[in-house]
Amino acid sequence: MISSVVKILRPKQWTKNLIIFSGLIFSVNLFNNALIIKDLLAFILFCGLSSSIYIINDVFDLESDRKHPLKCLRPLPSGKIKVSHAVILASVLSLVSILGSFALHYTFGIIGVIYFISFLLYSLYFKHVVILDVLIISMGFVLRAVGGALVIEVRVSPWFLICTFLLSLFLALGKRRHELVLLNDQAGEHRKILDEYSPYFLDQMISVVTPSTLLAYSIYTLSKDAIKPNLEYTVPFVIYGIFRYLYLIHQKGEGGNPELILLTDLPIIINLILWGCTCVYLIYFYR
Repeated sequence: MISSVVKILRPKQWTKNLIIFSGLIFSVNLFNNALIIKDLLAFILFCGLSSSIYIINDVFDLESDRKHPLKCLRPLPSGKIKVSHAVILASVLSLVSILGSFALHYTFGIIGVIYFISFLLYSLYFKHVVILDVLIISMGFVLRAVGGALVIEVRVSPWFLICTFLLSLFLALGKRRHELVLLNDQAGEHRKILDEYSPYFLDQMISVVTPSTLLAYSIYTLSKDAIKPNLEYTVPFVIYGIFRYLYLIHQKGEGGNPELILLTDLPIIINLILWGCTCVYLIYFYR
């Protein structure tokens, strides 16, 4: 029972909430203990809030998930957790997380409410609207980044938010493509919106978003918004990371679980570590 509860919370997807710490790092406050604690609390609260949304989404997708070769093993479609128990858990999680967000910082609480309402509407309606479905997913990452900055009262570069949006859109499109290819003719039975997409259409959108992401990040590193000079040295890591992900999508048939790839693909893990270390060195130690 406990393992099923843990699975329905989807802790592997909590890696998405790590972007909350971006404001802390890029505002040169990485070693400010008071702000670290605030961002850590914000991270925990967003994990609870996002898990409540995952549970709600699983409730709405119960029948379609039972037809999916992998999602049918989740606690709800497999019957390991009752729907009523899942609804209670989601309600408690969302209430505690939102109240905790307001207690931590009023504006952060507003971001939490916007995030919750946006993804509740996504589960109810927008995930069935072509293009808007992936755009709302991407906006979720932007809300996380903005929330992490607001809770410690620092400014986040508009260019950084654009980069966040484009990168998350790139990942969302890759996930849609993986679902479409994996399920083939049964894709629409699992997720109706997949009938509105095709591998060619998704490849076209990915081909637009990929250079846009690289260009936006490059401009950010060279702009006045960049917190420190020489951040352009991190561009090769971003290029490799995106190309590696494209390789996994097209050559290995992966991309359905971006959060799992971030935890299991060794080249991407090493690349992320090198990118992070380079950023920290250039921002905090380079003179």
